[in-house]
Amino acid sequence: MIARHRRGLAKKFDVLPTLLAIYAVASLVHFTHNAEFLVDYPNLPRSWSPAHVYLAWLGMTIIGLAGWLLVSRGLVLLGLFTLAGYAFLGLDSLGHYVLAPLSAHSAGMNATILAEVTAAGCVLLEVVRQIARRVWGQNP
Repeated sequence: MIARHRRGLAKKFDVLPTLLAIYAVASLVHFTHNAEFLVDYPNLPRSWSPAHVYLAWLGMTIIGLAGWLLVSRGLVLLGLFTLAGYAFLGLDSLGHYVLAPLSAHSAGMNATILAEVTAAGCVLLEVVRQIARRVWGQNP
């Protein structure tokens, strides 16, 4: 009885949907800033267009939605691994700092990049926690 009650509380207070929503918003803000100020971002390929940036965001967001749908439809481990991939895509925004140092980016650029990366990192940590609990049998 107590174990069933705890599982119910755990589902009630699952932070993953909230973290995913925060990450999706942070990602949209970063990609929108990137698309609208594309020429100002240092060392990005000149062949990129705002449409390319928005399509990239749409593609990665579809992966996130697919992961959440898998989780919510009961394919939990597959969904969590898909969500881990989605989170890694957000961490890829650190690539801006491979192309140019933090100091070469404006405050707005840094704010949107770091907000997305932080949100993606939080999603990744929660997803890994949930995978570990399922793999090691601590959570059905």
